[in-house]
Amino acid sequence: MAHYAELDINNKVIRVLTACNQDIATHGGELSEEAANYFGTYTPFLENGVKWVQTSYNNNFRKQYAGIGYTYDANKDKFIEPQPFTSWSLDSNDDWQSPVAYPSITTYGDNITFSISWNEVEQKWIGKDNENNEFTWIPSSSSWLATGQ
Repeated sequence: MAHYAELDINNKVIRVLTACNQDIATHGGELSEEAANYFGTYTPFLENGVKWVQTSYNNNFRKQYAGIGYTYDANKDKFIEPQPFTSWSLDSNDDWQSPVAYPSITTYGDNITFSISWNEVEQKWIGKDNENNEFTWIPSSSSWLATGQ
């Protein structure tokens, strides 16, 4: 099945729908403007929709599968995820990177995995163990410090 992302005037994805492969093949084929336009003839735009762009469920083209809120960069011909936090920036591969690298250690003790999340206010990684104890990632020592120490 082929998949198409509906874009608004700002190239934001507002929905993703499935198309019949045979219809696409018959009307210009994969990644063709003709197929996208044909898809639009039987799938009307939403109120804010202006364009259909094919996306790959298997990430075979246009970087990644489009999701609601993603942006289509026409110059790079790829879909870019929404920015997760204000402090994060795009790298050369168009992946969002935090200002502090993701922790290199994600487990402790007998291979118990931390639940890791980004704290935007304090610009740091927080880890929680299975008992909900909180730890802070210290990049300079590549270690976790229990909160309050």
